[in-house]
Amino acid sequence: MQRRNNLALAGILLLTLLALLVVWPRDPSRYLGGLPLPGSPGLRINLFGQVFEREGFRLGLDLQGGTHLVLQADMTNVPERERGDRLEGVRRVIERRINAFGVAEPIIQTAGQDRVIVELAGIRDIEQAKNLIGKTAQLDFREQVQSPDGTLEWVIAKAKGSDGVERELTGQYFKNAEVGFEPGTNRPLILFEFNDEGAKMFGEITQRLVGKPLGIFLDNQELTAPIVREPITQGRGQITGRFTLDEAKNLVIQLNAGALPVPVRVIEERTVDATLGSDSVRKSVVAGELGLLVIAIFMIALYRVPGVMAVLALGVYTLVTLAIFKLWPVTLTLAGIAGFILSIGMAVDANILVFERMREELRAGRTVLAAMEAGFDRAWSSIRDSNVSTLITCAILYWFGSTFGASIIVGFAVTLAIGVLVSMFSAIFVTRTFLRTLAALGAATRPELFGVPRPTPPSAPAVAAPGVGS
Repeated sequence: MQRRNNLALAGILLLTLLALLVVWPRDPSRYLGGLPLPGSPGLRINLFGQVFEREGFRLGLDLQGGTHLVLQADMTNVPERERGDRLEGVRRVIERRINAFGVAEPIIQTAGQDRVIVELAGIRDIEQAKNLIGKTAQLDFREQVQSPDGTLEWVIAKAKGSDGVERELTGQYFKNAEVGFEPGTNRPLILFEFNDEGAKMFGEITQRLVGKPLGIFLDNQELTAPIVREPITQGRGQITGRFTLDEAKNLVIQLNAGALPVPVRVIEERTVDATLGSDSVRKSVVAGELGLLVIAIFMIALYRVPGVMAVLALGVYTLVTLAIFKLWPVTLTLAGIAGFILSIGMAVDANILVFERMREELRAGRTVLAAMEAGFDRAWSSIRDSNVSTLITCAILYWFGSTFGASIIVGFAVTLAIGVLVSMFSAIFVTRTFLRTLAALGAATRPELFGVPRPTPPSAPAVAAPGVGS
């Protein structure tokens, strides 16, 4: 058993060291009382050609500032059973587009039945944010028909698919696009290719439009309307227009990211300033350090040696939790920080349950080692049940926040859940390993070291001296 405890202690020390390396800040003097300590450039791991980098924590809009957009999808012509899939498709397309532009760690999530929330930390230009998303980027191909008043108007061209059902030819049948150049003028153009279904439809449409214009529209704006010279049955074509090379590249990114399954429009837009700022974040960290110091004094004063072990375990808990936040990465908001601090209190609460149970066993006359094992074993059920109920609450909060687009609630639920899981590990496994190590070293064998006074032995009754009779 002692060998297993030694291995556990070595594992805890290694985990703590790795967590410290991950969370060590760039400028530690800002958070550690101005001590001249070396900073960390960040984390970079190159494993089998896959590069993993983390320079700092991911900060939410309230800590970093940025742009908040709410997009509403038009589900008018979408069957009820398909709306969930279409909305998820919109979210994935927007995510791919933003990632293609290299925006750092955006937040894109669905809300309700027809909304997508986009948060771009660090971007405060609303128009730039819209351009990154590519607006709706609805690509379609149109033909001219004569209206009742004799004028020509553009309508989306239709053709039969492989199942014989007539459909509109839109960007959902798009396969690939790339930038090319017109011979002679060297003007940029876009070469595109349809998938098999789109190629069949495009061939049918161009066959009936020989000698007529075929309009190519993006977001209801005409890009070009070339005259069809001959049927195009191979599913390949090109888009020409008066756009610059950068505009052509951006359009290729939008097209290759995929067309939106349904049209969307921006119904809410706002720029969020950093409400806390770096100085306020530093002050919050210092306040958290003072709070941990007060907890440490309380635990040591009340529980003596177990209190010291609990404080050490709390340090391990803090480092491991912050390392998970950074590696995941978890988006830290003010609400998320509150969830983390709340989980610290819950970690201490678990230790208090264990230590009070140990005291009861010591008062009952058990040895220190037996009381220690009994305290952890008998307090486990209470710790487990209370933490499971908290995790259930976190799951409900996460579902609510994800469903209704309340990212603040999601952040609180995620940080609290991670903190609760790590606190169970630190309160039961880490603290227990530390106390077992002390017991093996013979450094904690007296009840007084656990805050339990040694019982006073009863005094012997007085015996009267024999008298001498007269």
